[in-house]
Amino acid sequence: MNYVLGLNAYHGDASACLVMDGQVIAAVEEERFNRIKHWAGFPAESIKYCLEYAGININDINSIAINHDPKARLFSKFKYSLSSYKSFKLALDKLVISKSKTGILNDLKNHFPSLKSDISIKYVEHHQAHLASSYFASSFKDAVCLSIDGFGDFASASWGVGINENLFIDGDILFPDSLGVFYQSITQFLGFPNYGDEYKVMGLASYGSPKLLDDMKKIVHLKPNGRYSLNLKYFLHTREKVPYKWENCEPSVGSLYSSQLIDLLGPPRKKDEKISQRHMDIAASCQKMYELALFNLLNHLQDKYKLTNLCLAGGCAMNSVANGRIYTNTKFKKIYIQPAGGDAGGAIGAAFSAIQSEVLKNGSSEMLHAYWGPDYNNEYVKNLIDINKAKITLLGCVVELLEDEDILKKTARLISEGNVIGWFQNRMEWGPRALGNRSILGDPRRTDMKDILNNKIKRRESFRPFAPSILQDKAVDWFDISDDVPFMGQVSNIYEAKRVLIPAVTHVDGTGRLQTVSADSNNKFYKLIKSFEDITGVPILLNTSFNENEPIVCTPDEALACFLRTNMDTLVMGNYLISRT
Repeated sequence: MNYVLGLNAYHGDASACLVMDGQVIAAVEEERFNRIKHWAGFPAESIKYCLEYAGININDINSIAINHDPKARLFSKFKYSLSSYKSFKLALDKLVISKSKTGILNDLKNHFPSLKSDISIKYVEHHQAHLASSYFASSFKDAVCLSIDGFGDFASASWGVGINENLFIDGDILFPDSLGVFYQSITQFLGFPNYGDEYKVMGLASYGSPKLLDDMKKIVHLKPNGRYSLNLKYFLHTREKVPYKWENCEPSVGSLYSSQLIDLLGPPRKKDEKISQRHMDIAASCQKMYELALFNLLNHLQDKYKLTNLCLAGGCAMNSVANGRIYTNTKFKKIYIQPAGGDAGGAIGAAFSAIQSEVLKNGSSEMLHAYWGPDYNNEYVKNLIDINKAKITLLGCVVELLEDEDILKKTARLISEGNVIGWFQNRMEWGPRALGNRSILGDPRRTDMKDILNNKIKRRESFRPFAPSILQDKAVDWFDISDDVPFMGQVSNIYEAKRVLIPAVTHVDGTGRLQTVSADSNNKFYKLIKSFEDITGVPILLNTSFNENEPIVCTPDEALACFLRTNMDTLVMGNYLISRT
């Protein structure tokens, strides 16, 4: 057997995956173990999980691939550094950072002392890893492939085509131009400073109007052949060394926008300042500008390659609103975005790139589901309940052990009665979305369910929507879609007549970031939704991540702790049901 360990290391959302004979068998983000959001560093616990799942040790690995190549684009870096002394200093800093990333062998030996000294380590260019993570995991024989994000290996975007399990890359956009930096800068400007807060702007945009689009066009310039550039006077990343924390911590990035952006858009929102209509309009204008740039590039690529399948990856591939509009703004007919489209997914792409011939030989490495993380059996859950019996009893909770069909029917009934359910089953999801194994579930028919969830558990901004999970075979009756959306990668319009039936998952603009659930990909979750449909006539559940301002829970211990400290009504772990009375 050929084992390849893929890594996203020394970057946000550090992760590891294990590929056996061209097929993914395990994949997980480090944050799920150390409980630090978007953790950046060396993914030691993720590696240990992958090895444990396969029942092998580190020396059974044939090669290790990492989604970063310190030698990539050295000429471009040198050329840019010649533009000025300040550019030279910034480029030198980047080279020093890149050099520090080559210490992977030392970290491997520190955590795995028995590691053989001649282990093969392959460095895969950042965007090549992104592209491979989507194309090789898709079912497409031929597809346009696009990676787009902040920066990786001195580029912000890269594209090419996948043909018959071969990936060919022939274009990129280099530092300092970046749609990811543009979107992150506006995110910071709107008072959301944390790494990964861009999704808040995406949700807020639906409440505004793109009234400031002309101003945004002064910031981002669209060019021929699908390209774009930034008006650098509005940014600091070419003028100053932007402070950041990127080593063994939750990553953070200092302010990216300049005083000229304040002159253009007015005063930035303070972190705890009340959100005004102006802020909503800025968010809507930012989202619109991003979409214009994205569609400009995609239409050029579609015209160039004449293909109708699209594989999308990179941090910007998590912009589900824009993704849902690709169908109506381009000629692409099918889109694939693997469940960890951002940097975590680079671990899979690095592994696939390292063994492209192996993937080709085995025919397909298609990723049909997202359940690649740890699993826990009923015996583990029982022992945990026994250990915590006093706490559970003190809260007046009742514990039941039910058969499979009974637990599905009872859970569905509880949801239909307005209860908030913690649903913990089988292997954990790969990627940032809860997809029915580490989920909090509610009744989508209730107009007050969003407030109930925020009051009891989530305590998040009121403008952020909750997602609908729908039976795959019923999706076309409720949503204006033409393809499956198994990983919540796209936002789609809910038919107007249906919106009143599911207000808890209908966003202000009449859309929902749906997940289509099939019996093949997740039979237990499918049956639960079907049981809810049998009671209510609605084949949809409200689905949000099982967490409380923390990474999604990984273990039953974390799920029980979240249940006990919040006002969640019922926790279902395996065949055990714990309910407050």
